[in-house]
Amino acid sequence: MATTLADIASKAGVSQATVSRVINAKPGVSDDLRDTVMDAISALGMPLDRLQRNGTRLVAIITPDLSNPIFPEYVTSLTTLLAQQGFLAIICTCTPSGTNEDGFLSMLQNQPLAAAIFLCGRYDTKGSGLSVYGSLSERNIPTAFLNGGVREMNGLYTGTDDATAMTIALRHLRDLGHRRIGLLLGDRNHNPSILKYNAADQFFLDEHIQHDKDLTAWTTYGVESGQMAARALIERGATAIACASDQLALGAVKATRSLGLSIPRDISVTGYDDSPTMGYMSPSLTTVRQPVDKICQSTITALMAMMENKRLAARRDVLLFEPELIVRESTGRCTER
Repeated sequence: MATTLADIASKAGVSQATVSRVINAKPGVSDDLRDTVMDAISALGMPLDRLQRNGTRLVAIITPDLSNPIFPEYVTSLTTLLAQQGFLAIICTCTPSGTNEDGFLSMLQNQPLAAAIFLCGRYDTKGSGLSVYGSLSERNIPTAFLNGGVREMNGLYTGTDDATAMTIALRHLRDLGHRRIGLLLGDRNHNPSILKYNAADQFFLDEHIQHDKDLTAWTTYGVESGQMAARALIERGATAIACASDQLALGAVKATRSLGLSIPRDISVTGYDDSPTMGYMSPSLTTVRQPVDKICQSTITALMAMMENKRLAARRDVLLFEPELIVRESTGRCTER
């Protein structure tokens, strides 16, 4: 290994310590110097993974609480694809009572990461500071941010087209005769919910549908919060509710039943995600499916390219995928209550 470092250092005209820092993705090396070392490694025909510590290629996946079934679906697909490429995934689950995003990034600071994938984080919140990701950008680590909107920092932004997702759900409800459609969204600073709200606002405008402000509810993601918010929407006269997640939709179903009403006879409900088991509940949920496998495959393919050419990691790329409306039993023709 000493000879190998010496050869690279001689070729690049730098110290062996600098070569070591580049190989193990350590901070403190300028982009130009890092590129010089990488070019020397390439010219000498040495696979980078063989030079890295223990030859282990690590990719961190930072995810929210796995109680929402859409996130285990993403994690399973990503880890499978990474393993096929010879990478070991480190799963970092952020929970209110456990370690948060800042804590995990601090612990990952000294790990020889080949890439990082975020399924949640500050990047998905409007106006949030992005300095927490500085340690990754300083080390020029290829990073992917899923389903959070595009922010003002480099990386791969990929996920489902939220605007299209809301539009096709609302079009379906309109075609069933619904005009008093409630919107059940997540936090009002959450970028995906903001995108869905803006798309809904445009849809109602284009379709000349009067949409009262009190038919929009912003809440935290979850069944319980969804139930409380949906109950208020129903009491305000909503005949249908378009939800920003399947969990919120489950809350809307519970709220409908608690009021002695029936789905879809009295209230129609649409979800978003098409989480596992949504087709097996009663009534089965009409929802907008995220193309999880396509998103994950494209994310891994792009990250592989970024690892091969670190210049690709120093730019901003966006990949959005078309969602699919899955019509099941929770939506029906509008009837006046």
